[in-house]
Amino acid sequence: MSQGRGVVIKSERELALMREAGKINAQALVAAVSIIRDGVSTADVDGAAAEVLRVHGAESAFLGYPGPYPYPAVTTVSVNDELVHGIPGKRRLKEGDIVSIDCGAIFEGFVADSAITVGVGEISPEAQRLIDVTQQALFECIDKMRIGNRTGDLSAAVQMYVEANGFNVVREYTSHGVGRNMHEDPQVPNYGKAGRGLPIRAGMTIALEPMVLTGEPDTRVLPDQWTVASRDGQLTAHFEHSVAATLNGPWILTTLDKNLDEERLIRYNQYFAGRVSPAVAKGVDTDEGIIFGP
Repeated sequence: MSQGRGVVIKSERELALMREAGKINAQALVAAVSIIRDGVSTADVDGAAAEVLRVHGAESAFLGYPGPYPYPAVTTVSVNDELVHGIPGKRRLKEGDIVSIDCGAIFEGFVADSAITVGVGEISPEAQRLIDVTQQALFECIDKMRIGNRTGDLSAAVQMYVEANGFNVVREYTSHGVGRNMHEDPQVPNYGKAGRGLPIRAGMTIALEPMVLTGEPDTRVLPDQWTVASRDGQLTAHFEHSVAATLNGPWILTTLDKNLDEERLIRYNQYFAGRVSPAVAKGVDTDEGIIFGP
């Protein structure tokens, strides 16, 4: 079933399949994050995620994706000033880098798309604050993914939170519908006005992805024709979850079922479990942590 402008409304069965794809994608990101340390190559990060997809019988939504030439990897791995679409390769990570990993899995014909930004070892306070603000901007956006709101409410939530914290949102790249295809309608910019845009209906699924820059919002495409970086060379960060609107509120499709127990990964539990950060929960009761669900 479709809504105007090509928006596809998913059935309960289709949402359940997207959730299965989302669990696989979350595990792929966990595997990728698990190996991040000084000296590891971005190709190694990609390989860790690719192995999870293979084991679960999932296909990559990214590998071969059309563009200036078919995308050559399973993930995008973007480092420091690289915002999105970084091609994994021989580059070796260094202590103090921040790394954004984006992965898409196709399972039973449905796509899950999610991304996370992490630090390599000890990072600067500025870099950590950028990561924290970007992650929380995602949850501010998810909280607006409710029936009766409009897509402009999603955009405004990201922009207001990010700019209130002294950073900028990207202008050229957007959140997007997701389902049988990785990119579906609607496109949802990281900026906009509340109360505008398409109405959010039960069964709508959107890959919500704040893309945040420390400096100016302008970007450039690097000579590899895929990687997008900040024009001024300053740090960037990117978080993403695939989210469904349901009668019971937002349903994050790309989380894990349980907490992580690896010491290096505990700090990312809020993201993988679909949690608002307790430090910025603004009065939300987070005894159980999870505030979104089907």
